[in-house]
Amino acid sequence: MDTIQTTSSSSLPAAATAAAPKKEGINSDFDTFLRMLTVQMQNQDPLDPVDSADYATQLATFSGVEQQVQTNDLLRQMAGQLAAGGLSELAGWVGKEARTEAAVAFDGTPLTLLPSPARGATSAQLIVKDAAGATVQTISIETGGDPVVWSGQTEAGQTLPHGTYSFETRSISAGEVIAETPSSTYATVSEVQIKDGETFVVLASGQALSASAISAIRDPSLRTS
Repeated sequence: MDTIQTTSSSSLPAAATAAAPKKEGINSDFDTFLRMLTVQMQNQDPLDPVDSADYATQLATFSGVEQQVQTNDLLRQMAGQLAAGGLSELAGWVGKEARTEAAVAFDGTPLTLLPSPARGATSAQLIVKDAAGATVQTISIETGGDPVVWSGQTEAGQTLPHGTYSFETRSISAGEVIAETPSSTYATVSEVQIKDGETFVVLASGQALSASAISAIRDPSLRTS
């Protein structure tokens, strides 16, 4: 997993300062372009002068490129500001429990899963997959969607290896599979970070998930189940 550097809003002035050399570079390039254009005008064939419309086209083209570069710089600055603002807002997630359908780390501590049987299902199964996507366990569950505590133990009483696992709910009706949907789980948030302008939530296991993979946040002190 790539190293993620924690970023705060205090880095924004530095980002703005870093953009200054780019602006100076654009101005320098524009001055060079004007000098070249002047030399071109001075050395043109007087019997076959360059059409003034060509000069206007060259100026318009360079101006368009200049504006696009400045626009891109502005968008990058805005993205950094939005990311920093998101970091400030998500700071309140630390210590809370985040709900996600993404694969989560298993360290031997039982996980509370939230299956999602389809309407009309007469039976349902919890499908457990390892990091490679291979099914390692299939467990029969109720169709009511009640939380399921997964201990990681097999029928033989052995505990599955520590690692990353994902969970799916298989809904069955009349002996046929009618749906397979992701099952979510809650995990404690220990940190919120920014990497390359994207906000990540770090779980207590050390696993980092994109904030977009989080569908709900709850206060563990208010948890009833």
